[in-house]
Amino acid sequence: MENYDLLAGLANFAMYFGLALVFLVIFKSVYGLATPHAEWKLIKEEKNTAAAVGFGGAIIGFATALAGAASNSVSVVDFAIWGLVALVAQVIAYSIVRFIFMPKIAERIEKNEVSAGIVLGATNVAVGLINAACMSY
Repeated sequence: MENYDLLAGLANFAMYFGLALVFLVIFKSVYGLATPHAEWKLIKEEKNTAAAVGFGGAIIGFATALAGAASNSVSVVDFAIWGLVALVAQVIAYSIVRFIFMPKIAERIEKNEVSAGIVLGATNVAVGLINAACMSY
């Protein structure tokens, strides 16, 4: 019976972890659609540091929000709902930077202006941290 107690949480872990990985893949796709520049092409083919920093911050911010959702959710369905909220919040964060703070951010990232990538990455991490904190209830 003791071995069962040790593995009791394994199924829940697998469900939450698997869903989180699916969310990360979905986020990569959705975030890529939200940006007018081709993130992966810039990062993989052109070795664009600004794009890598901006996108890296988006991934960290989203993962932070997912972590908050996972640790505060009461069920897998609850986690999935808050994961969607986190995804939307990150896309909104990008939109705020793009349309309000730095309207030429896409062009600046395409030109590999690292300062633009840092601002975008930092904004994404900040939104993810705030998002995660707001998910505690």
